[in-house]
Amino acid sequence: MVAPSLLATSDLHVSHRDNLPVLDEIRPRSDEDWLIVAGDVAERTETIGWALGKLRERFSRVIWVPGNHELWTPPGDDVRARGVERYDHLVRMCRELDVTTPEDPYPVWRDEQHSVVVAPLFVLYDYSFRIAGMDAEQALAHAYDTHVVCTDEVMLHPDPYESRTEWCHERVRQTLTRLEAVPEHLPTVLISHWPLHRQPTTRLYYPQFGIWCGTELTSDWHLRFRAVAEVHGHLHIPVTDRIDGVPFEEVSLGYPREWRRRGGPGDPLHSILPPAPERSFEELVRSYQ
Repeated sequence: MVAPSLLATSDLHVSHRDNLPVLDEIRPRSDEDWLIVAGDVAERTETIGWALGKLRERFSRVIWVPGNHELWTPPGDDVRARGVERYDHLVRMCRELDVTTPEDPYPVWRDEQHSVVVAPLFVLYDYSFRIAGMDAEQALAHAYDTHVVCTDEVMLHPDPYESRTEWCHERVRQTLTRLEAVPEHLPTVLISHWPLHRQPTTRLYYPQFGIWCGTELTSDWHLRFRAVAEVHGHLHIPVTDRIDGVPFEEVSLGYPREWRRRGGPGDPLHSILPPAPERSFEELVRSYQ
């Protein structure tokens, strides 16, 4: 009998035709496996629901957090909601599919020895992962000057907030209240589409893109809330960082042009509990060669 696992994937981007076969490969290894989906399933609401529904049919539990692509309001989507209204629509859709969201009670993963709170988080970003010496306005201007601008600036609307930064800070406030209520004797697995610490973003090819990658407000959460692992996507650099002894697992598939450079999509599933061998950046680089 295969012991159950807590598995993770992200950035499936199933709107890309060549990523669709990968979705079919995402299957449990035991009847009791849980699956974390750390955002960026697709852009259109119908496609997001279809893909999450397929995964929920296969796994004992599916846990989803939104990525920036889900929060876009793209042309051609029947759902024209923006900002908080769009996020709330996605949460309702997930609940109809029996998929756990950041708005639901945190589930507890149990094996023969441990109980771990699995906490899906939605905290967004506030332009604070920026190049040293720049304020937010300067960092954004530099991104535009160098033509490295995230599509969020056009497609991810913060309504009814005045800015994404304001929305981010409100999400941080709400999330802190919930994390502080987790019993202190329980460890956690923290899940976010955007990394909760700046360190994984330091290997970005374009460092100016970091302003769309997280917030300094979460930089101590892995310690403060007793994380045995942090899970994120967004960067499309699937490696393990160890920060203060805690594994930060980047679990994204990414775009076909990216995984082709690695020789193929590889295994889209990453084992969080029990932990798999760590994936170093050096190993990832070697796979390109």
